[in-house]
Amino acid sequence: MAGRSLKASTVGIEKAKRAFKVREWTQEYLASEVGLETRQSIWKFFTGKPIERQNFMEICFQLGLDWQDIAQLPDQRLLTENNQTWENCQDVESLVQMLRSRRSDKIQSQCATTRLLDIPQPIQLEEIYVDTNILNNITSRRWLDILDLQESITEEFDCFDFNQLYQERVSAIQAVITYSKLMVLGKPGSGKTTFLKYIAMQCNQSKLLSDRIPIFIRLKNFAEDAKETGNYSLLNYISQELADCGASDQEIQTLLVDGRMLILLDGLDEIPEDDNAKIISKMAIFTEKYYKNKFIITCRIGYQHYRFEEFSDVEIADFDFSQIEAFVQNWFVSVSKNSLEEGKALACQFVQKLQLLENKQIRELAVKPLLLNLVCCVFQARSDFPVRKVELYKQGLEILLNRRDKVRNIKRNEIYLHLSLPQKLELLSQIAAITFKQGHYFFTQSNVQQYITDYLCNLPMAQTEPEVLQFNSEAVLKLLEIHGLLIEQARGIYSFSHIAFQEYLTAKNIVTSPNPQILEKKLIDLVSHLTEPRWRKIFLLTAGMLDNPSCLLQFIKQDIDQLVAFDKQLQKFFNWLNDKSLSVQFTHKRVAIRAFYLTLELLDNLNLINDLAFSLGIDLRLTSNLTPDLALDIALQCALQLSLALPYEPSLDRVLALSFALPDDRTLASNPELQSSLQKLKEQLPTPVQGREKLKEWWNANGQTWANELRLVIVRCRNIGHQWQFSEQHKQILKQYYTANHLLIDCLKSTCQITPTLTETILATLLLPTPKILMRYSSI
Repeated sequence: MAGRSLKASTVGIEKAKRAFKVREWTQEYLASEVGLETRQSIWKFFTGKPIERQNFMEICFQLGLDWQDIAQLPDQRLLTENNQTWENCQDVESLVQMLRSRRSDKIQSQCATTRLLDIPQPIQLEEIYVDTNILNNITSRRWLDILDLQESITEEFDCFDFNQLYQERVSAIQAVITYSKLMVLGKPGSGKTTFLKYIAMQCNQSKLLSDRIPIFIRLKNFAEDAKETGNYSLLNYISQELADCGASDQEIQTLLVDGRMLILLDGLDEIPEDDNAKIISKMAIFTEKYYKNKFIITCRIGYQHYRFEEFSDVEIADFDFSQIEAFVQNWFVSVSKNSLEEGKALACQFVQKLQLLENKQIRELAVKPLLLNLVCCVFQARSDFPVRKVELYKQGLEILLNRRDKVRNIKRNEIYLHLSLPQKLELLSQIAAITFKQGHYFFTQSNVQQYITDYLCNLPMAQTEPEVLQFNSEAVLKLLEIHGLLIEQARGIYSFSHIAFQEYLTAKNIVTSPNPQILEKKLIDLVSHLTEPRWRKIFLLTAGMLDNPSCLLQFIKQDIDQLVAFDKQLQKFFNWLNDKSLSVQFTHKRVAIRAFYLTLELLDNLNLINDLAFSLGIDLRLTSNLTPDLALDIALQCALQLSLALPYEPSLDRVLALSFALPDDRTLASNPELQSSLQKLKEQLPTPVQGREKLKEWWNANGQTWANELRLVIVRCRNIGHQWQFSEQHKQILKQYYTANHLLIDCLKSTCQITPTLTETILATLLLPTPKILMRYSSI
């Protein structure tokens, strides 16, 4: 018979059952007589399932039966055709091509489609696949210290930018061609299985390694079958695959010895712990014995306990921006079932919005296909990214910690199973809160294991023996790494996989405090970091996660007011700010006018970005409807800034720009004094026909005086452009005050749990001098 397995026919099963009943045996006894460790094969024999040929024949012998009478043998006509086919094969190459053809449908069925989380139907692999790159240097094996890694943190504390650390990326396909034995490591959701399926399909379609027979095996399924049958032989498993196509034992052996197979073994990390050592041992023996074949094994980073001899280890690289673009294009056209035109439009919107500064953290998550799919799902629903990113981070964490393994029916180490999902999140939140407060984005293995040990010690029924705790903390750390939340960035140095997760979990540690007193204490501690830029996102996330953020917002407001409460010069400035806002005609919120003039007046003093972001955060109507007063003051401030810059680089172009920047007569019609004064100043400016040299001479002689006169006119007529003579300390306090108020407005927008009354109170007292604030509070 061609195959290496046999199964009983319907008639044969009845004969066997009668013989078994006569002997009054149990299935366990029969298994021991046959030499099997379990009764799985006996059970399968009596239920008509295929078992290994030798075991089938031995069972029949013990029952006193002729195995050929019991077995369901193939149709004789098919056997004859197969024999004739093989006889016509002149060489191994013909055999290879014949088996490739017969296995083509099987590979197509196994590998042509893939499943994405939250997508209800399978996706054609070729419609979503993006060319994969690999790193030859495994991340966790780099000889780097914490200072080297710290350089990868962006100035805005938004994300890891490992482009600053040289890591060569090469084509994964090229690695497959180059290496005969490849261990492909990757973080969860990095696309390992998809890549392996793609290789199988490329081989199946004769686009890659067309002289080999592709065999795709999910190791989890292999382990389950091996446990059922008690047979852990990879050779037997592969032989059965080929025997189903009519190959004989001798032909299979010939193919293996000649190295004509592409054996793709997916998910080394998915093998149950109990079977791990046995299966890895069998794999090692098999790969060494049939060394001429091409092998590719995939495994999650952090799991690899065994190094296979002669295998080259590579790591799947995160997506670069061009790969993100390609994936997004495929996703919105093929996965979400949009029309081609609509899909391309959505993909274009996605990419444009992803590049905005406020979406930098989403861009950091998008480097992994698994999380990029999540982000695409969110964007598809609303044609935008969420302003409140809390839910996005929550979903991302749940996918990595629980949902992905659950969907794939993967069970992890017993120690980890003792922790519920809330406990896992609590542990990660504690690690995040401790390390973030210390300012550590990277931490040593010994430190993180100590944090894990401290948490495990406080669990009910905890085992506190030092050796047990040490073992358990190592196991939990490795499993957190396998889940992709903690990453070994260099030898013995860890970090969260994304700063966004560390920030989210830090905020979660605050909001999930067990009682109101502890929560209040944590909120007060949080507000002590109000002027530190890297804590900005913790404030926003905390405000978005609190059931009642009123207490936090009030603490922030009180702390901001205290920054300037006792400085006479600063109070004089805020009195001016209030008076100026009251002097203009407006259709917007009064506090937005104060924010507008605060930004306008401090541009020169604090080197602020010249935009209306702060004001717009309070009143979006400013984007399309500037009142005449506001438009005039922006133009005057712009002209003043140009005049102050001219002494450092006088040029004809700059003078012309200054002339155009000054408001025209139509804008000034309602202010004749300002119109007359500006006209006189314009007439003093040199004309272009005088040439560049005359311009420089004039500006060197008169420029400073002219700029000072312009300032005096603007101050007199519009009450802006003052020279406040702030000290460096004043400038520092004002910068903190400005950014803290901007943060407070963003916190108000990040929560939907705040009452309208509190919102009105905060806005009514924002950017006012202290006496006015106290007066407002006393009237409430």
